[in-house]
Amino acid sequence: MNPEPFALERSDPAYAGQAVYTPGMLRAYDAVVVKLSNSFVWRCPARRILEQYSRHLTASHLDVGPGTGYYLDRCRFPDASPRITLLDPNPEVLRFAGDRLRRYRPALHAADALKPIRLEPASFRSVALGYVLHCLPGSIGSKAVVFDNLIPLVEPGGVVFGTTILNQGVRHTRLGHTLLRVYNRKGIFSNLDDDLDGLERALDRRFGRFELDVAGGVALFAGWVA
Repeated sequence: MNPEPFALERSDPAYAGQAVYTPGMLRAYDAVVVKLSNSFVWRCPARRILEQYSRHLTASHLDVGPGTGYYLDRCRFPDASPRITLLDPNPEVLRFAGDRLRRYRPALHAADALKPIRLEPASFRSVALGYVLHCLPGSIGSKAVVFDNLIPLVEPGGVVFGTTILNQGVRHTRLGHTLLRVYNRKGIFSNLDDDLDGLERALDRRFGRFELDVAGGVALFAGWVA
């Protein structure tokens, strides 16, 4: 299972947000991010995100920014042989998650979701975008182009769902505010201007029906494609 090379150049503004996911970081990710940070820093426990996956996941699924594959590994698909595609600009992420999910034989696609995606139109029933938006450069208004690039890949009636850490319109602890500043300074996050109202407007402009909820400093969203 050999993914394509990096889909981003080092000079790309989005490079830093995904380059941190080295093999060593990925091995520690579940313990540090999924279990500790989610619960005690961002105050959106992994079980809440797993519930979102379980509610929206289909047997024809695209996972954008799959991380370690933690959630897909724990979900029950509605079909014994789901068709899964993993998309990320970082081949280490694709390799790690792909190996974890190898029982499903996922397709691996190295791509930048901020650009048009070369996958078959209307070929997925569900798309997940977990903890991706806050890593992308720009404002909510500009990075929402990701939705524009994903919607053509979704069948009518299908759903795009996900999570993102916001800075404005949500409540953070003192530790959360500190880590936001540190991660933004390092370029891992780019979300100091990301706000709940802006995300709601972006969803409203693109989906006939959508849901938006908040857990701690995290927005959980879902939008259905007409």
